[in-house]
Amino acid sequence: MNARKKTSSDARQFIGAIATKHDWEVNPDTEFLDHLAAGLAQNYNRYGYYLCPCRDGDGERPTDEDIICPCEYVVADHDEYGHCLCGLFLSRKFAASGREPSSIPERREGGI
Repeated sequence: MNARKKTSSDARQFIGAIATKHDWEVNPDTEFLDHLAAGLAQNYNRYGYYLCPCRDGDGERPTDEDIICPCEYVVADHDEYGHCLCGLFLSRKFAASGREPSSIPERREGGI
């Protein structure tokens, strides 16, 4: 496991870097963002990687690979709904619409 524990601040930096890299927007709801950042940090400290905080993983990297943030479903979710399952990452178009993320179907086989 990793020597240095990740903080919510570390997770927020990670979230920002991912959004920038993919030209996405981060959910502007700071309370919601704080909650997800805390979940990402907790999962990193538990598993050694940023496991999606909205899904249950096995704690084994090979079986969790598809749900390591950003998960492999985010592009399809953005194309169809404008945001990912968690509502953490928004497409630019969706963010500009002013709408809030809503519940969307889970794409991962076996569910959340």
